[in-house]
Amino acid sequence: MKTVQFREALREAMSEEMRRDENVFLMGEEVAEYNGAYKVSQGMLDEFGAKRVIDTPIAELGFAGIAVGASMNGLRPIVEFMTWNFAILAADQIINSAAKMLQMSGGQYHCPIVFRGGNGTAGQLAATHSQSFESMYAHFPGLKAVTPSNPADAKGLLKSAIRDEDPVVFFESEKMYGDKGEIPEGEYLIPIGLADVKRKGKDVTIVSFGKIIKEAYKAADELQKEGIECEVIDLRTVRPIDYGTVVESIKKTNRCVVVEESWPLASISSEMAYHLQRYAFDYLDAPVMRVTQSDTPFPFSPTLMEEALPNVDRIIKAVKATLYRN
Repeated sequence: MKTVQFREALREAMSEEMRRDENVFLMGEEVAEYNGAYKVSQGMLDEFGAKRVIDTPIAELGFAGIAVGASMNGLRPIVEFMTWNFAILAADQIINSAAKMLQMSGGQYHCPIVFRGGNGTAGQLAATHSQSFESMYAHFPGLKAVTPSNPADAKGLLKSAIRDEDPVVFFESEKMYGDKGEIPEGEYLIPIGLADVKRKGKDVTIVSFGKIIKEAYKAADELQKEGIECEVIDLRTVRPIDYGTVVESIKKTNRCVVVEESWPLASISSEMAYHLQRYAFDYLDAPVMRVTQSDTPFPFSPTLMEEALPNVDRIIKAVKATLYRN
């Protein structure tokens, strides 16, 4: 094992796949000459050259469309968005072209593209730059949606995404790029659609994904002091969702709390709550609880930010509610 930053794990994944397959290339704003807005692509221009690490204009719809056309002609683009908030401008190409091309072409054209970049809140960036898009893109058939929470998962999942024959939307976080963690030496892949039990427990299952799962770990540590053992599951991908791993955990703990950075309506946590009452109803001893962002545009005020996001106190209250200890 070796310790690397989140950004370094992503860089290793892209570089290894570009060495392996000459059809893989990276494009996006500032990915080449500037080494990436968050230094994810640092040094890649020097190694692979300007034909495979390509700076684009500030035109998300335009370069996303170029990627779709390139993928239909045998190339495998990696498209970096400076933030998924800006990718709203490219949603037409992602949703109406990439996601639907295989079906609309009668199976003639795959679109092996990875769309990746920063997602969710990243400090005082206010409402239009602080949105979490996992549930939005998970809604559309034809897309796979990946949202890793640590460097090891990020590298293994990104390599799998690059090799996938269909479009993958890959959600990172500006606040995770500097996170450090251990990753295996050498090449490894993590299958898309497989959740991971990060912490074993017997009293309640906490399900989460992305950077907000850190709050779940902190809450589990605090609850452990009171004798409450939490099982923490990292979904890692939200389309497809590994419901089976969660259901098996519920059979043991009989209770569930879902923690999500996004808004409550039409969310991943909503889908998870439905699925568990449908397929694990006889094992549940309490209603499934959700801890989400407040149902408002994200605030600029630091005080309101703390109130808006899921936090340790809210998670602890939700867990105790499922245990009827409030």
